[in-house]
Amino acid sequence: MTAPTVQLTMVDAGDLYLSWRWEHALDEPRALVLPRELIQGALAELAAATPSPLPGETAEQALTRALTQGPLVDRDREIALAELLSRTLLPHGLATELNAVITQGARPHLRIRPSPSTARVPWEALRVDVGQRTVHCADVSVLPPATVRNAPGRLVSAFDPQGTVVGVLDPRVPGFADASALGSVLGPVAPGSPLDALAAAHGLRRDDLDRATLQSALVDAARFLYVGHVTTGDHALDARLHLCCTADTPGQARPIGAHRPLTAADLALAPWRFPNRVALIACESGGDTRFAEPAGLVAALVRGGAEYVVSTRWTLPTDSGMAHLVPGHPGTPALPDVVVAVDAATATPDPVTALNAWQRDQATRWEATGDPVHSPVLWAAFSTSWAPAPRA
Repeated sequence: MTAPTVQLTMVDAGDLYLSWRWEHALDEPRALVLPRELIQGALAELAAATPSPLPGETAEQALTRALTQGPLVDRDREIALAELLSRTLLPHGLATELNAVITQGARPHLRIRPSPSTARVPWEALRVDVGQRTVHCADVSVLPPATVRNAPGRLVSAFDPQGTVVGVLDPRVPGFADASALGSVLGPVAPGSPLDALAAAHGLRRDDLDRATLQSALVDAARFLYVGHVTTGDHALDARLHLCCTADTPGQARPIGAHRPLTAADLALAPWRFPNRVALIACESGGDTRFAEPAGLVAALVRGGAEYVVSTRWTLPTDSGMAHLVPGHPGTPALPDVVVAVDAATATPDPVTALNAWQRDQATRWEATGDPVHSPVLWAAFSTSWAPAPRA
C-alpha cells in the first residue's frame, strides 16, 4: 500500500510562502504566508548552529564556532532549537493533517521543496513532541523542482540490486596534502571495520580517479558512492566535486594549483549517465536548494538518470575535527558508521525510508545519551532527493 504522501513547497518572496497538497488530492492545495519577521530569528539561530560559514567566516572559523559553542553538539540546546524550528516553520494545518494520518495507523511521507532561506532546515530532526522527531512519525525526502525531475528527455536509470557499485572513497586531490583543506576526510580506517570492507572493495585514497575514469565507470553502474570534498561557489552551477583531476584536465572551473575541480556545469554540459542511486558524503553536496536556480550537483545527477540522491545540507565535520573541538567528545569515530549507513540505505528498495530509519535511531540515541557521536550535526545534515521517472 502506498504511503499517504504530501508535498510541501516553500517560496521566498519577502515573506515565506508555503503550500502543500496530498498526492491523492492534488486539486486541493492549501497555502499559508509566514511573515519574514516571525521566522527570521529561528533561521538565524539555525545558521549560527551549523558548521557552514557565515558571511565573512572561513571554513575553519565556522567549524570552531559550531563545534565549540553551537547547540547541535549540546543536547538541551539542540532540543530547544529543534522545537523552535518546528513551531516556527511547520504549518499548524499541515501538522494537524499529518497527525490525522498517523492516528489512523499510517506513516505519511513528507516531500519537502525548500526555498533558499530554508535550505538548511533539518526537517527530519524537527522535534514535534517529547522525544519525538519528524522521522519518528513520518518519512521525509526532498522534492526536486519540477523542471528538474520532469526535464525533457530525462530517463531514470534502472536499478539492479546486484549491479555494479562505483565507490570513490577519499580520493587524493592533486597538490593537496592530507592535512590541507582538500586533504583526507576519513583519516585512518580501522582494520576489519565495515568501512574497511568498503575500502577493500573500492580502494581508499586513490590517485587515479579523474572525471574521465569516473564517467566511463558510471555508465553501467547501479549505485555511486562518493566520500570526499564538495565546495560551493557563488551560484549552483559552480558547485565543485574534487576528484583526482589535474590542472590540465579540460573543464569549466579554473585550476586550483595542480588540480581542476569537476563542477555541476561540467556535469550538465557533458553526456554523463548516472546510476539510479547516488550518495555524496561531502560538505554541502546538496547545496542546490540554497540558490534560486535548480542547477547544482543534485540537479545534474537527477537530470542524468539518478532517482535517489543522498546529499548534505551543511559542512560535514571530520572525526578529527569533532574530537578536537567538541567539549566532552569521547574520541569515538562516527564518520565511518555514517558512510556505511548511507551506503547501505542506497542499496535498499526504498532509500528514503532506510536513511530515515538510521536517522531515527541516531535521534533516539542522541536524546537518550547526549553523546556527540550521535549529534545531529552529523545525521541531520543528510537528506534524500527523490525524483521517480516522469509519468507518461
